[in-house]
Amino acid sequence: MIDIHNHLIYGVDDGSTDLETSLTMAREAAKEGITHIVCTPHCSDAYPYAPSFIEERFGTLKHLLAGEVDLRLGCEFHMSWDNILDAIHHPLRYSIDANGYLLMEFPEMTIPPMLTDAIARLQAVGYRPIIAHPERYPALQKRPQLLADWMQMGCLVQVTASSLYGRFGKAAEIFSNQLLEQNRIHILATDAHQMKWRPPHLKRGYEYVSMRVGEETAQRLCVTNPGAVLLGQDLPDLPAPIEVAEPMPLVKRMMRWLGRPSGID
Repeated sequence: MIDIHNHLIYGVDDGSTDLETSLTMAREAAKEGITHIVCTPHCSDAYPYAPSFIEERFGTLKHLLAGEVDLRLGCEFHMSWDNILDAIHHPLRYSIDANGYLLMEFPEMTIPPMLTDAIARLQAVGYRPIIAHPERYPALQKRPQLLADWMQMGCLVQVTASSLYGRFGKAAEIFSNQLLEQNRIHILATDAHQMKWRPPHLKRGYEYVSMRVGEETAQRLCVTNPGAVLLGQDLPDLPAPIEVAEPMPLVKRMMRWLGRPSGID
């Protein structure tokens, strides 16, 4: 399996705090069957991206883990105005292995209207957007059509594996399973931060998807598609998303999930 979203580099954001933790995380991932990890430190106002410092620590980890797990470098790119302008002026700087694929995160509570235009501008200079954990944004839970529109523009969707089985709360669990059932997920990843609360576990997600919608889909989300991203290649042909005429409001979906009357017709 291949994990394209992992905060493995120590001391650069809210992920791993020290070298020992990073090594433990990487070896735990390898035990699960993860062969490649893309290290994705935050690139945001809270955690400014410092290339030389990040690359130094990435190099240390790559050296110490040689032969155990293959490491690549990217970032989790926060869609702030300053970041967007810098990325446009420096094409591919923030992408995975500088190959064009860009893991993007959004503001948690609101999605400014100009973000759709910003995505298009990033695409125009060669970036290929991957939307990180959309199931965890309340704004997208309320407006799933916006995610569908971005997919129509060519954006990929990366869901956190543990969202599927409830680690990020009921709303994220319901929305991620809805995306799974509608063929609206391209990639599963761990978004690992440390061992206790955000471990680098992808195997359980693979098994969950296999049980829920089949082994072929699990292979596609955990191996084939992230493998193409790693190589900077186009993804293989995907099953068409299952269209939903009118997405069910999240409150109603939650009540149905829990087996309770929602009071919403």
